[in-house]
Amino acid sequence: MASDLRHVTRALLSVSDKTGLIDFAHALHARGIELVSTGGTSKAISDAGLPVRDVADLTGFPEMMDGRVKTLHPKVHGGLLAIRENPEHEAAMLAHNIPAIDLLVVNLYPFEATLAKGASEEDCVENIDIGGPAMIRGAAKNHNDVAVIVDTADYAAILAELEQNAGATTLKLRKRLAQKAYARTAAYDAAISNWLAEVVDEPVPAFRAIGGKLAEQMRYGENPHQSAGFYRTAETRFGVATAKQLQGKQLSFNNVNDTDAAFECVAEFDAHETAAVAIIKHSNPCGVAAASTLAEAYQKALACDPVSAFGGIVALNRKLDAAAAQEIVKIFTEVIIAPDADEDAIALIAAKKNLRLLVTGGLPDPRAKGLAVRNVAGGLLVQSRDNAVVDDMQLRIVTKRAPSEQEWTDMKFAFRVAKHVKSNAIVYAKNLATVGIGAGQMSRVDSSRIAAWKAQEAAKAAGLAETLAKGAVVASDAFFPFADGLLAAAEAGATAVIQPGGSMRDEDVIKAADDAGLAMVFTGVRHFRH
Repeated sequence: MASDLRHVTRALLSVSDKTGLIDFAHALHARGIELVSTGGTSKAISDAGLPVRDVADLTGFPEMMDGRVKTLHPKVHGGLLAIRENPEHEAAMLAHNIPAIDLLVVNLYPFEATLAKGASEEDCVENIDIGGPAMIRGAAKNHNDVAVIVDTADYAAILAELEQNAGATTLKLRKRLAQKAYARTAAYDAAISNWLAEVVDEPVPAFRAIGGKLAEQMRYGENPHQSAGFYRTAETRFGVATAKQLQGKQLSFNNVNDTDAAFECVAEFDAHETAAVAIIKHSNPCGVAAASTLAEAYQKALACDPVSAFGGIVALNRKLDAAAAQEIVKIFTEVIIAPDADEDAIALIAAKKNLRLLVTGGLPDPRAKGLAVRNVAGGLLVQSRDNAVVDDMQLRIVTKRAPSEQEWTDMKFAFRVAKHVKSNAIVYAKNLATVGIGAGQMSRVDSSRIAAWKAQEAAKAAGLAETLAKGAVVASDAFFPFADGLLAAAEAGATAVIQPGGSMRDEDVIKAADDAGLAMVFTGVRHFRH
């Protein structure tokens, strides 16, 4: 027998998720493994007609304090932590009548699910598991001798090994399960600590934990030589993580990143007020529009940059209907994401077997709090989500000319979009549609010139002689440090500008706007996006 094999003679099972529990318990019992259990798990096993020893019988102490104390006992932890074949440990087990526990099966109180339901603080606290993580960590530490399961998906792996090795597990599997166990308790504690940080209004706690569960292993990352996985956190925000994929091939790393960017952008538009569509390429909008119908909004968004839209991501803020689906499938699209889709739309999309269709069940709230995380060498940058919405800002007219009603409408639209364009960001918009977008340039004036050029190219694609920038408004994600970026917009034909303001040269920029006959509004809020 290989030295790393460990026979399983006794298993302790204590689970909140009872999926597959009875079949698993039957299989363990059939191998002659003694079953020890607690509370509801013990009852479920007993009701299935299987012999089970209550943990209170093992410890000699009853459950107490509403079940808060039941497994926190030396006879449990000694059975998990004792090093087999260590004479001192063996002597202690014999002296104190501590039976060895060779397999631990625990999934934790459903804290994340309780939090997701919007439960009270008291209910959330009561769903913080203490005994479970303690047992899991103990068993995982002693993985040389003990196997630990925290995921029902691993029942099959344990049973397969028991069958293959005449009732024993291998060290390789025990190590893999131990890694998963520690990751599970880390993610669990991360959800609790981040919730408590919100409860006590601590935006920058001394320690910050981020954890998630693997939703999907990806074929590769941004590039084929990079490995990648998609993890779900405890956050319940509608989006790619909550979406149901109705059809299409597996999402790639870049698909997930871009689809998230698209859905967050389109969520800026209230579905009760208007239909909106965002077309995204490499996490930047290449066209965004609002209209009375999704089909019309899509056509307007596509007109902004029909070349870049090819192979892009399309996000909608309303239930996808057949009219919109019919327009979208006219060109190659990677992903469509929407809160829902009707049967006719689904049938139309089905003809494009590789096109992914995701339905999320709702829109993310652009005003909701949350965390944005980015890794740097040796650390993490963690900040609150940019949940500033233009409708909540104190907009201030700073030029001699006030915007017209149409300019006001388009400026607010453009500033919503600029929030989702990589900095430096310049967005031209007209009639609730982007007509030119300049993204991610080192100089704001370059972004302005690129956006103006995009507007010219869009006009050419539409067979128009005059640039779409003429009569448009311009949004900038941050202030114009010099007047040159603003003058580039004026030269392109823009008539009004919305920007945060706050530059040392604001007066020079305002004067340039006045000299050019532009209306300009300051928001007082910056939307850098790097």
